[in-house]
Amino acid sequence: RPGSVQELRVGTERMNKQKSPNMSLKQTLTDEEFLPNAEGKKPVRFTDFEGKTSFGMSVFNLGNAIMGSGILGLAYAMSNTGIIFFWFLLTSVALLSCYSIHLLVKCAGIVGIRAYEQLGFRAFGTPGKMATGIAITLQNIGSMSSYLYIVKSELPLVIQPFFGLNFNSVWYLNGNYLVILVSATIILPLALMKQLGYLGYTSGFSLSCMVFFLCAVIYKKFQIDCPLKEYSVLLCPSRVFLCSSQTAYTIPILAFAFVCHPEVLPIYTELRNPSKARMQKVSNISIFVMYIMYFLAALFGYLTFKGEMEAELLHTYSRIDPYDTLILCVRVAVLTAVTLTVPIVLFPVRRAIQHMLFPTKAFNWLRHIAIAIVLLSFINVLVIFAPNILGIFGIIGATSAPCLIFIFPAIFYIRIVPKDKEPMSSTPKILAACFAALGISFMVMSLSFIIIDWTMGDGLAVGGH
Repeated sequence: RPGSVQELRVGTERMNKQKSPNMSLKQTLTDEEFLPNAEGKKPVRFTDFEGKTSFGMSVFNLGNAIMGSGILGLAYAMSNTGIIFFWFLLTSVALLSCYSIHLLVKCAGIVGIRAYEQLGFRAFGTPGKMATGIAITLQNIGSMSSYLYIVKSELPLVIQPFFGLNFNSVWYLNGNYLVILVSATIILPLALMKQLGYLGYTSGFSLSCMVFFLCAVIYKKFQIDCPLKEYSVLLCPSRVFLCSSQTAYTIPILAFAFVCHPEVLPIYTELRNPSKARMQKVSNISIFVMYIMYFLAALFGYLTFKGEMEAELLHTYSRIDPYDTLILCVRVAVLTAVTLTVPIVLFPVRRAIQHMLFPTKAFNWLRHIAIAIVLLSFINVLVIFAPNILGIFGIIGATSAPCLIFIFPAIFYIRIVPKDKEPMSSTPKILAACFAALGISFMVMSLSFIIIDWTMGDGLAVGGH
């Protein structure tokens, strides 16, 4: 068609401006995957999957990627902000996440690319691809480590009531051994699957476990009065608005709770009948469901303990009855959820590594398996031997999360969308520029609070997902 030929010519001229002057037109088109190779067909890449994942399974996968261990700390965050202020911050972060995904999906639709790292390459060349890959790797390694820390700390507490043994008496009450066992028998087999869409069933089960956790939190609210009566009754009233030195940590906690951007484009790639509108609908539904669950878990957890909230909600219940049957079941549900989330988070890390180290290689099972084993081994070493890596995760989260949520989607959008369609003076690009500035401000603020926290010696640096 004449229109298509003209568009191809304009696109080719634009690409040639970014490439070496000596590069031929045919080589340029082949590299950009517009023309077939010498054998008459495009080379098969590890990203070239036929979309077979249903709409519902895609919602489960993205929802599971959003749902992290951070839900256990949201009630504590509400205790430091008050109900109304927390609701305002949570709503703002959820809406900003939807807008961020809109920018990513629109960029992917314009250039026909559905990998975060490839968008970075299209926008800024190799530096853009490397920066994106490193940010994804650091963010998701931090998230996976936080999940396995929950396994290490909570699984012995689940096993102990059945045996009534001391933690040092048998190996299967040692969290270090249990982390290795869970990684080898559950996480690794799921991580070896070729496509992310196959994990839709485990994602659905994982989300059902978190729904059970939410139901238990709501039920316990009506069972537990204001606890620890020896303290002042002033601890019991709930607050609708509160601002203190700890309020500053709420924004990073909420932002990290919605980090799912590395998984958005892989899920888009495997979505059946993919389109920008269809993928945006998947994202909006997933974020809305998680938004409701986050708010209810924070609200009823806070209303249960109010001023006596601890940083981790399950530990707060243990102060009432460490052997409560329902809470024991909740621990099992949370452990199941975070364990089944690790393979979902591992997929984008492996994808980022392949984009950085093997960008032109076809899919290879040996490489696919080797990267998964190396990643899980490294994370297990971190979880077992590092005495305290919260500070490291705090730095990672304060740098990689703002890049993935705010900065990269905005600057990629500004760079990729042609100026003849949307000049820099247009409203969409002005909004994208403001969005990038917001991300930079968020990064500076988070790093400042963490550094102040370290210098004060409070040890409250926020990290993980």
